[in-house]
Amino acid sequence: MSSPLALVLIAVPAVVLACQAGSWAARRLGQPPVIGEMAVGILLGPSLLGWLAPTVQHALLPAAVLPFTSMLGNLALLVFLFLVGLELDFHSLRDTRLAVASVAAGSILLPLGLGAGLAVVMYPTLAPPGVQRLPFVLFIATALSITAFPVLARILTDRGLATTRLGAFALACAATDDALAWCLLIAVTALATAASPLDALTALTLTAALTVALAAARPLVKRTLERAARTSEDLVTVLLVAGLLLAAGATDRIGVHPAFGAFLFGAAVPRGLPGVERSAARLQAVFVPVLLPLFFVDTGLHTDLAALPADQWGWAALVLAVAVTGKWIGAAGAARLAGCNWRWSALMGTLMNCRGITEIVVLGIGLQLGIISTNLFTIMVLMAVVTTAATAPLLDRLTRNTPDLTSKPTTVLPQSPGAAR
Repeated sequence: MSSPLALVLIAVPAVVLACQAGSWAARRLGQPPVIGEMAVGILLGPSLLGWLAPTVQHALLPAAVLPFTSMLGNLALLVFLFLVGLELDFHSLRDTRLAVASVAAGSILLPLGLGAGLAVVMYPTLAPPGVQRLPFVLFIATALSITAFPVLARILTDRGLATTRLGAFALACAATDDALAWCLLIAVTALATAASPLDALTALTLTAALTVALAAARPLVKRTLERAARTSEDLVTVLLVAGLLLAAGATDRIGVHPAFGAFLFGAAVPRGLPGVERSAARLQAVFVPVLLPLFFVDTGLHTDLAALPADQWGWAALVLAVAVTGKWIGAAGAARLAGCNWRWSALMGTLMNCRGITEIVVLGIGLQLGIISTNLFTIMVLMAVVTTAATAPLLDRLTRNTPDLTSKPTTVLPQSPGAAR
């Protein structure tokens, strides 16, 4: 029997190359690369490869190798979430206008309400045995309110829209949405994993204390990183990796998922330092294309479309309908009420429906904690893939022949979204 290392040496390059091929195919179809990686991860699981050629799948990803590939994928996930936190510019959020706050709130509150109602109906049929109603309902509601800030940024950047009035406005809304959703998810996971309400309150209090401590430490972190950059850029990279892992370990000990610690540390690291920017680029260049695909495959192994019972495809359609409707009406309606015109409002509804890898991460946390079942995980992953894949073509259609929407801004956000006619 081959050693685990020998198996890893075969599985990792096979998965990475397959995901790169998926990324290339996605780009050719006008989609963000993550769509191809997500699709390949699912196809390498029981949904296709395990169904058509189970012997090949077991040879490529034998049971003995899965704990190691899963661990590598989860380490890459921590780095990715650190980078997500690092990209969020909270200084720009302080100066956003009422329209941004309104769209972000609308794209969170309505999906939360509709998701909670849907979860109450789903609970008797789709909730795993032993899961309490409240954490199940709150988790589904939160999962349906997610917007993938990193994927949305990639879509807008690929189309040259990230620095336009439209792109700046949408990214500010998505960043606010992401920050609120992560706060909600921390509360939900604390409630789901705690043995009692007091334990949940303790976990939330400790997480809040860690957040405050990281925010207070920003000046010290900045001085430390600046001093390290004068010594060696490698030292900056080492300090960032050590910091995100320690923060992840801290939230794990508190009782919430390690991913939150990595995200919080990324949000606490000062932006704009050349050494940090270069080190972050190095981390992204290695972990995201090389090791993060292992996370997608781990997700794909838990996603079995072929095994989804026939009577649950109706639930899949309902979840998709509620997810799209809640996000679109919430964001577009809030934008319209804030004075935006109908086209701008429709664009906000479309862009806020982009879920991407952030949704997959959230669903993976729910599956690991036992809040959702494997079948419901499959249903929600399908929703995430469909809504993300629909974003780019709908964006292209809505921005066609509209130079007023895609012009460069004179400030970070549009002075008057309603004037963009």
